[in-house]
Amino acid sequence: MPRKGKVDRRPTPPDAVYSSPLAQRFINCMMWDGKKATAAHIFYESMNQIKKRTNDDPLKVFQQAVEKCKPLLEVKTRRVGGANYQIPIEVNLNRRQSLAIRWLLSYARARAGKSMVEKLTGELLDAANNRGGAIKKKEDTHRMAEANKAFAHYRW
Repeated sequence: MPRKGKVDRRPTPPDAVYSSPLAQRFINCMMWDGKKATAAHIFYESMNQIKKRTNDDPLKVFQQAVEKCKPLLEVKTRRVGGANYQIPIEVNLNRRQSLAIRWLLSYARARAGKSMVEKLTGELLDAANNRGGAIKKKEDTHRMAEANKAFAHYRW
């Protein structure tokens, strides 16, 4: 945390193909070892496969998948009088998007498949249809927050 006040969030520039800041942020999060061209290639190939499979606008399917994976609530640990409580809190807008992207990528990487393009395509299509690992993670997070609703009064 900075000592001299809040640091403003830099805006993400839009990507080259779809002019979408969300797509650029997704590519940046997918990137490993600074290989942005490889990450972009995987993303755009995945979008082409989505277009072939659904005959729909792939950007719309992608945005729908990210939107459906965004959590509304999460739990944070708070120590009160020697006991640790899981306290449900609302998730910040930027954190919602970050968690959704992170979950989509991690579950896409963990999928069984031949290439990352196929895995990412499958996970995005599943998320757009309310299935898949990222949706399950969101539901588990919400379930955990719901179960600990009794400790909400410890919120700070």
